[in-house]
Amino acid sequence: MSELSLLQTLFRYQASANQELLDAIGRFDPVRHDKERHQSIRLMNHSLIVGRIFAAHLTGQEHGYTDDNTPETPSLPDLHAALTASDQWYLQYLENITPELLSEALPFVFTDGDRGCMTRQEMLLHIVTHGGYHRGEIGRLLTQLSITPPWDTLAVHLHRADPSRRLAVAAE
Repeated sequence: MSELSLLQTLFRYQASANQELLDAIGRFDPVRHDKERHQSIRLMNHSLIVGRIFAAHLTGQEHGYTDDNTPETPSLPDLHAALTASDQWYLQYLENITPELLSEALPFVFTDGDRGCMTRQEMLLHIVTHGGYHRGEIGRLLTQLSITPPWDTLAVHLHRADPSRRLAVAAE
């Protein structure tokens, strides 16, 4: 499997995991679990904003953010729409990038003013691992509220996306 193919798989997984988690956040009781619901939306919004920041780095554009989250908390439907659009942007980006460009190092400035430099591939891996970290935080909140979190693993995603994988095990 090529690096590009692996990144495409990881971003399809992330898009699916984000959708499932946003649906789970929608099951929070807005009165009894207001604090946890708000915290979950803030964490997913943070992931969105970091994704937008790195999308700007990848395209050489200014992102306009001075922090890694927004002062206002979006509504869940607005967050859902924005995160879906961001996930689709990354999938489209990966459809159009060449393998050679993945290894290109790009200098950038973090929102705190520190300078950084990462390859495009490193930036893309950062977005996927960063999103997984925060989905895990929210999964823990769901568990504490006795809400079953989505089963957020790459293995589950791969087998849901291609059920024939379950038949691929050779009989011994």
